[in-house]
Amino acid sequence: MKIRLFIKSFCPWCHKAQHWLDARGLKYETFDVITDSKAMTEMVNLSGQRLAPVIDVDGKILADFGPEELAGFWKQFEATDSHK
Repeated sequence: MKIRLFIKSFCPWCHKAQHWLDARGLKYETFDVITDSKAMTEMVNLSGQRLAPVIDVDGKILADFGPEELAGFWKQFEATDSHK
């Protein structure tokens, strides 16, 4: 499973998303869209917006979310053992 998290370093929701993933021992790659213009372009192309965080899990996108939305989004991956 490939997990990519697009963040803005000053974004509290982005920090919460990182803590949520970390607490579950999930491996992910982080892209700071403030310091990386290519990452910003990719995030906008994936999500259609400039708001963060955006998570890409094997091509499934969740944009501009909080921990509650992330937990709901993650349920679709819990049916498989590949999420760890």
